[in-house]
Amino acid sequence: MVRQVSRDMYLEKVVSAKNDGYVKVITGIRRCGKSYLLFNLFKEHLLSAGVRCSHIVEIALDSDEFEELRDPRRLSAYVRGKVSRLKGARYVLIDEIQMCEEVESVVEGSKVKITFYDVLNGLMKIPGVDLYVTGSNSKMLSDEVATHFRDRGEVIRLHPLTFSEYFKASGLSEYKAWNQYLVYGGMPEAVLKKTDADRRDYLVGLFKTLYFKDIVEHNNLRDDYVLGLLTDALMSSTGSLTNPTKVANTLSTERGGKPDVHTVQQYLKFLTQSYLFAKAERYDIKGRRYMQYPSKWYAEDVGLRNARLNYRQTEKTHLMENVIYNELVARGYSVDVGVIEVKVAAGDGKRETRQYEIDFVVNTGFEKLYIQSAFDIPDDEKRRQETFSLRKTRDAFRKLVVVGGDQPFYTDEDGISFVGVIPFLLDKTILSGVTAGMS
Repeated sequence: MVRQVSRDMYLEKVVSAKNDGYVKVITGIRRCGKSYLLFNLFKEHLLSAGVRCSHIVEIALDSDEFEELRDPRRLSAYVRGKVSRLKGARYVLIDEIQMCEEVESVVEGSKVKITFYDVLNGLMKIPGVDLYVTGSNSKMLSDEVATHFRDRGEVIRLHPLTFSEYFKASGLSEYKAWNQYLVYGGMPEAVLKKTDADRRDYLVGLFKTLYFKDIVEHNNLRDDYVLGLLTDALMSSTGSLTNPTKVANTLSTERGGKPDVHTVQQYLKFLTQSYLFAKAERYDIKGRRYMQYPSKWYAEDVGLRNARLNYRQTEKTHLMENVIYNELVARGYSVDVGVIEVKVAAGDGKRETRQYEIDFVVNTGFEKLYIQSAFDIPDDEKRRQETFSLRKTRDAFRKLVVVGGDQPFYTDEDGISFVGVIPFLLDKTILSGVTAGMS
């Protein structure tokens, strides 16, 4: 039985930012629960804290009820009219703010462009008005917010449900919830569907009716054909190193034309700006430098990934790695892909330098944590292989191997810790305990 979806981690962030003088920008992939967080959970908090309903202004710009407010001048006039008659704290909640269109106006004889940034900057100057908006595309990136709100904008990034949130909402056992999460992911509305068929239909439909349409319209593309091919290529290579040239070669095989690396680079940008994918940079651990290519792209939600591939490629090894990456990002960590160069015997008494990978380099302030995702370690030889790159770092940073199942946390004689993916995802103290032990 599905229970109410709770987003406590994000609600706490919104509540802690209340009345701080900043515009709170809640951003993330479409349909990940931004509106629900703002208009349901946060509004319930305000009402329970004694705020009168009349002091909460709600505007959903994706609704035909508020279509005329997509003109920034009308939006400004509407909000000012609502708050001017009230005293004390007033809370303005605006959904899908990017749908407020840029318009031209004449000021003192000169043509100027007016955007929603101008509206929000003006509303911030009204004493007692606290602003909250949601957005779903590149206009809501942190650097854009900092620039346009003159350092008075605060971004709260929302993600699909983590496994912990999913487990609490599902009412299933840990194992059943985990196996279902690997297939259908954490998009909130998918979780609330009653049958697997309904979940599949919903997730497949999001690409056709929402995500690709948004990208095509926002970037003035002719169609979504190349976008679809690129999306399929990235979804298929989840957890694998790739680069624009490699992807372009794959697309040229599909299309029968000449590879266009520039086009691939642009489309990769569009897909990351729409939050469908996240790019993990490669970091040379010993050289202490970032490497431009190849990189990894992870799907924002494994359910969307599986639906796009029509559930043909559901290898648990790759899916678990994707889930771990998403979990680390949702917890607020900066995550890279680690690379370490090691000299090994190459035959004839010669040695050569080879590169070995560490799945995740987790940056925790001044410290780092290395994490390896290993779905199955059946014997000592496999254990040696999975920990080889960790041991070769020869530094004091803590090292963790996340394995499939519910293996309890323990640390071996080499100082490398092991834990099952289920307790890792459900118990945040495991990771904080590992990082607390860093020297």
